[in-house]
Amino acid sequence: MTQHVCSIFLSDIHLGTKACQAGQLLEFLKEYDSEQVFLLGDIVDLWAMSRGSVHWTPDQNTFVQKMLRRARHGKKVYFIPGNHDEAMREYVGTSFGNVMVVSEHIHTAAAGRRYLLIHGDEFDQVTLHHRWVAILGDMAYNLLVRLNIYLSWLRRTLRRPGYWSLAGYAKRRIKTALNFIFNFEDSVIRHAKDLGLDGAICGHIHWPMIKEVDGLSYINCGDWVDSCTAIVEHLDGRMELIHWNKPTTALALRP
Repeated sequence: MTQHVCSIFLSDIHLGTKACQAGQLLEFLKEYDSEQVFLLGDIVDLWAMSRGSVHWTPDQNTFVQKMLRRARHGKKVYFIPGNHDEAMREYVGTSFGNVMVVSEHIHTAAAGRRYLLIHGDEFDQVTLHHRWVAILGDMAYNLLVRLNIYLSWLRRTLRRPGYWSLAGYAKRRIKTALNFIFNFEDSVIRHAKDLGLDGAICGHIHWPMIKEVDGLSYINCGDWVDSCTAIVEHLDGRMELIHWNKPTTALALRP
């Protein structure tokens, strides 16, 4: 049975790559319907496609058509480009098939709380100042994700319960990765506070999270290459982090 919610927030889908879990995403969208969808960057992986690595599946095409169809039928669809689809930033202020392209957005939730919606790469010093390092890091991450596909198959074959992420394990174990995540979260929250907002919803770092920091809400959508996570805003304004490949695990934030 489809659950109706106010808003759905998605980021880091990476259409055009083998790692993109478009099939999982379509299953998620069958379960949740909303009046608004916010696409918070890295929806299409132009970085990977520019290197000649293009993998476009029917499921990925169906997702694009689904978003365009929603917009045509009067539902709001916002697209905030990220660093992997930064070429689309040239079209900020315009719309494609009624999908509005914006650089950022202030979202007022049903309970009245105001959130800054961004991709988040503007708070990533590596992406901003050391692009080649960011590209190498992206390639290494993609390798981990691909390896995880085979590990997942092996776990299913051995009937091991639950989902295990190699990339997530590496992030938790590498101190510099954790420091990067914490610094990123602090920067995003500090910016939202400077703007007088109640919190921020972003993506970019592929690290899904809902938490309170100094009375403000830090919310990260995660991704659809490894985590398969999304944020939904319920009718009462409550924000919930949905782990689609781990349906028994969910983090929620009351308005």
